[in-house]
Amino acid sequence: MKIQEFVIRDCALSAIATGRKAQNLRELRGHLLDVHPDAIYYHFWGGLLRPRFDDPEFNNDFAAWARHGLHDHLLAERLAIIDPTDFDDLEGLRAELIEVIEERLDESELVPWAKADEQFHFIRSQIVVFNTRRTIRHPKNLAAAAAHMSLGSVFFHLIDARRRTPDGVDDFRSWLRDVGDGYPELCRDIASVDPYFNTLHNLRDQITSIFRRHSGRK
Repeated sequence: MKIQEFVIRDCALSAIATGRKAQNLRELRGHLLDVHPDAIYYHFWGGLLRPRFDDPEFNNDFAAWARHGLHDHLLAERLAIIDPTDFDDLEGLRAELIEVIEERLDESELVPWAKADEQFHFIRSQIVVFNTRRTIRHPKNLAAAAAHMSLGSVFFHLIDARRRTPDGVDDFRSWLRDVGDGYPELCRDIASVDPYFNTLHNLRDQITSIFRRHSGRK
């Protein structure tokens, strides 16, 4: 049986201003009720593809704003531990965000405000996909290909794929399952990689190491 090639793509997240902004926690909660889901996606995942100058412990923009804009350390900690991979879709993630914020509002006698120049600006993401003209013809070639993937390719195939594949998995596992049933351990090891509390550089190193181990290379 001829194996269908794995087509390597690259990508970038294009930031689109929504015109929405929040200066306090109540306004943030109000916008979260109906802001476009792509904004939630951007503020959780977009930091992986853009330079980050805030504290690395804050993987999402909501937690970073709670800490640096509102100076609410407790809320920042609660938002920082939210893992978007725990939810089946962005609506589930939205509901969790709102619940955490509402809980904090109930606890607080005063609603904290950010300075005028530290408002939270809601940004939508739109993914732009590029054809690298590179393919992988057999699973044994995954290690060599992964080692030279751009960070955009890592993001597209390991993270964004979870929104595109029918069963919500990365492109590597989706492809391996189509290739045949001889790669259950490899798929299990790929699934064990944490795509969120990580960097794209580390993710590339981890999946390359996994592919090498399963192809018998050191």
